[in-house]
Amino acid sequence: MFVAVLSGTVVSTSLPVIVADLGGTQAQYTWVITASLLATAVSTPIWGKLSDLLDRKVLVQLSLILFTVGTVIAGFSQDIDMLIAMRVVQGLGVGGLMSLVMVAVALIISPRERGKYMGVVGGIMAFATIGGPLLGGFLTDVWGWRSNFWIGVPFAIVALILLQLTLHLPKPEAKKVSIDYLGVVLLAVGVSALLIWVSMGGQQFEWDSMTSWVLGVGAGVVLVAFVLVEMFVKEPIVPMSLFRNRTFTLSVIASIAIGVSMFATSVFLAQYFQLARGATPTESGLMTIPMIVGQMSASIIIGQLVSRFGKWKGWMLLGSVLALVGVSLMATLEYDTPFPLVAVYMFVLGAGLGMVMQNLTLIVQNDTPPQQLGAASSGVNFFRTIAGTIGVTIMGSVLATNVTEYLKDGFAGFKPTSPEELEALKMLGSGDVPKMADLPESIRQIVESAYGSGIADAFFLAIPLAVLGIIAIAFIKNKPLSTKNAAEELRERAEESAIEVAEAEVGSYTPTGGIRTVSAEDASAAQGSVAVLEREDEERGR
Repeated sequence: MFVAVLSGTVVSTSLPVIVADLGGTQAQYTWVITASLLATAVSTPIWGKLSDLLDRKVLVQLSLILFTVGTVIAGFSQDIDMLIAMRVVQGLGVGGLMSLVMVAVALIISPRERGKYMGVVGGIMAFATIGGPLLGGFLTDVWGWRSNFWIGVPFAIVALILLQLTLHLPKPEAKKVSIDYLGVVLLAVGVSALLIWVSMGGQQFEWDSMTSWVLGVGAGVVLVAFVLVEMFVKEPIVPMSLFRNRTFTLSVIASIAIGVSMFATSVFLAQYFQLARGATPTESGLMTIPMIVGQMSASIIIGQLVSRFGKWKGWMLLGSVLALVGVSLMATLEYDTPFPLVAVYMFVLGAGLGMVMQNLTLIVQNDTPPQQLGAASSGVNFFRTIAGTIGVTIMGSVLATNVTEYLKDGFAGFKPTSPEELEALKMLGSGDVPKMADLPESIRQIVESAYGSGIADAFFLAIPLAVLGIIAIAFIKNKPLSTKNAAEELRERAEESAIEVAEAEVGSYTPTGGIRTVSAEDASAAQGSVAVLEREDEERGR
């Protein structure tokens, strides 16, 4: 999990530098993020379903190897398109790690005890999120941005060795594996078309154009076809039966709200500090510490309290309210907002996310049959990731559009007085992400103000979803946490199935379907699968 989270955070503060160095636009900046998120979203339910069918340990190792290969090649990117392609490979590996780690924890730890372990997982994620931006900014300033992609390789190698030596998970029930290939294709095509339509509409093509209609309607048709296929195949990627469970359905809705807030802050805070406040990558990483401290402390402390007292709903409601307050405060940002206030905004939002994120997975696992553990756990992560991906794409489009308008207003009547100012205006007109350090002071302040206001506008879109998250959590059934882990439940169900089979065999032994009884003296001579001893009433003390 540390490796998976580090992959995104280590480059977050460096992305403005990376995209500018590779000649990318603001739209491509968003795609560097969304390409990885899209691959993670599409692959998460697939990995989760495979964990219900195949060897989980092998799947964890395979996803880690896939992620590492994509990361190393990404470091050699020569243009923005190659970087985006390798981010897709990274995303496929991260999809496996994010879902399979949760499945492994559920198999080993009971829901009642799982809260504090989920808190530790959340703490590790927060630690990687703290260390990632700082490390990424330092590496970029000292050795260049390419080193960001290679720093995670030693951690991945150590993780592979530790997994091989120490991870022991129960293997799924031996049965013929049936893969829903059609569902995989429909899911990938439908989600990809939807994301392309959302991200490029209004920029690469008009909303009311043939391209827009083909993508929008096509995505809808393919996703409806995916749902229909999932209803009838033997082993669906996303079992529709899960949605009959109120806990799962409401958790998915809450995950959508949390996903948008979580991914938006990780993507746009780096831009805010570097493009609206003129910070270096290292400074940008340091400035994000208040949010991560809030997330890390809330995740660990609340996880401990959930395990100790078995109460989770009150903490999740409080967290969802804090998340709403946090995104609302973020929507008020300006380029010159005092940093202590920005730090408070980030801490509040981080604490809210820390209280809710891991506990959503916990309560779904607590209310799901162990045979569907992988599909249910990955389902929550899937909808959180896809919502975050679409949300970040929409917010990125709003940011790009609004920044352009703010720049037009800011430069209305502005006349360059030097060759440097003229060159800077040409660069801004190209749509590329600016290098703030290279801008003349007279232009830099206008650009900073435009990005500050544009990023605040983007956060405003997350407010209605945060309200929806509070409502969803409020209606989740407050079910007590079980004291048995998933492996124990699977063994119990297997034993119950064996008893049912034995009873069926006994019932079918005689023509009447009854159980044949014999006396104690004749017990040794009894024939058949099961013989029940019958003693005289005197022997029973009656």
